[in-house]
Amino acid sequence: MVPVIIGAVITVSDRASSGAYPDESGPLAIRLLSGHGVEAAGLIVPDDPVEIRRAIRAAVKSGARFVLTTGGTGVSPRDVTPQVTAELLALRLPGVVDEVRRRSADHVPTAVLSRAEAGIVQLSKGAAFVVNAPGSTGGVKDTVAVVGPLIAHVLDQLDGGDHDRSERKD
Repeated sequence: MVPVIIGAVITVSDRASSGAYPDESGPLAIRLLSGHGVEAAGLIVPDDPVEIRRAIRAAVKSGARFVLTTGGTGVSPRDVTPQVTAELLALRLPGVVDEVRRRSADHVPTAVLSRAEAGIVQLSKGAAFVVNAPGSTGGVKDTVAVVGPLIAHVLDQLDGGDHDRSERKD
């Protein structure tokens, strides 16, 4: 039996949070993450630094070990998710989002404009692996394809696990 990882998916969107259009990326992320043993609750917040910060902290404090944000990673003035996330990171994992951008750019050239962050948020009430995904369903698919297989390993390492299980055996 595979242990369940408690997670959270936070959609960052002014329009979805106001009800102007339905959130498609958040529910997709929840479905895709379930295939990697992550049981995630969803939340929608506006593109507001205070709301984004509050949502990430609340998810970690409530026990989420993996947090995926979707939206707000571009270059428009309201895209603030990466800088808010960066403020919270105790440890950055840039290779994760570098790989997402690389894979995504194979079919969407503008994917290289994503400013997404990934890393570890460490609070007094817990630690979590946090990753920003673009707000598109394609961006979420690419992000979960890269991150999904890493989640259990990152959390094992965060909890003091042995490196030997992940090393290449040639």
